[in-house]
Amino acid sequence: MEGEAIPVLRAVDFGEAKLLPDVDRARAWLLTVDGAPQSYVDLADPEHLEFEYVRRVAYVVEAVCDTREAPVGIVHLGGGALTLPRRFARTVPGAVQDVVEADRGLAGLVAEYLPWDAPEVRTHVADAREWLAGRADASADVLVVDVFGGSRVPAHLTTVECATEAARVLRPGGLYVANLADAAPFAFLGSQLATVRAAFGPDTEVCVLVEPGVLRGRRYGNAVLAVARGPLPADVVARRCAADPFPARVLGTEEAVRAFPGAPVHDAEAADSPEPPGGAFTIG
Repeated sequence: MEGEAIPVLRAVDFGEAKLLPDVDRARAWLLTVDGAPQSYVDLADPEHLEFEYVRRVAYVVEAVCDTREAPVGIVHLGGGALTLPRRFARTVPGAVQDVVEADRGLAGLVAEYLPWDAPEVRTHVADAREWLAGRADASADVLVVDVFGGSRVPAHLTTVECATEAARVLRPGGLYVANLADAAPFAFLGSQLATVRAAFGPDTEVCVLVEPGVLRGRRYGNAVLAVARGPLPADVVARRCAADPFPARVLGTEEAVRAFPGAPVHDAEAADSPEPPGGAFTIG
C-alpha cells in the first residue's frame, strides 16, 4: 500500500466491510461493518488505542498482567483488526495470544490490508462459543470478549451456559473482560452482570467501567465488564481511567450490583443485545 491510502470496500461473510484511512495518522485505519465501527488500528503505533472502550479493556488487562511473573495466555473472542492483540504484543511481554474471528472474509481482509506477522499470536476462524467449547480446561489466563454482529452482541454469547464455558477455560486467578453496550435503565447490562456472576460465582470480584454520561442515563454507550478470579487492582484501573482523555467511572462489585440489577440469561430465553438508537455507532 504505497502512496496515498484510499478506502477499501468489500463484502464479507456478515456484511459490508470498509477500511477507511485516517487523514490525521498516516498509517491508521478505521474498520467498519455495515456502518458500525469495529476496530481502529495504527500500523505505525500499535499501542495507540483510538476508542475509549478499547483503552478501558487494556487498562484492566494490563493492570492484572502487571502483577504476573510468568507469561500469560490471552484469548480474544472477536478479532476485528487485531487492535488489542497488536498492543498486548508490546505491553504484555511474553504473552501468547489466540484470536477467534467468525467472519472468514473479514479475517482475510485484515490479513491483506493490515498485515501483521507475529508468531506468538494465532488466529482461528470459528464461532466464538464453538471454539471455546473445544478449549481445554484451565488453559488461559485472560479472556477478552468483544463480539458484535454489526452493532449487537449475538444471543448465544449472552448466556450463563456460554459464561460457564469461559469460566471453565480460565485458570485460577484468571480474568474475564467483556465489551458491552447499553443505555438506561440498563436491562441488558444488568442481565450480563447477573449472568457472569451466576457462572463464576457470586463471591467473584467484578467491576464495571463506564463513562459518566452513560451511567447517568444521558446516552447509549459502551460498558466494560470485568470478572476476576484473583485480585483485581481496581485502584490502578481507576487511576488510569481517571487520567484518560475521556474519563470513566470504575464500579466495584457492590456498587455495580446496585447500579445494574438484573437476572441471569439462559440459552432458552437468550436474545441479541438491544438495537442501538439511530446513529449511535454508525459511520458512513
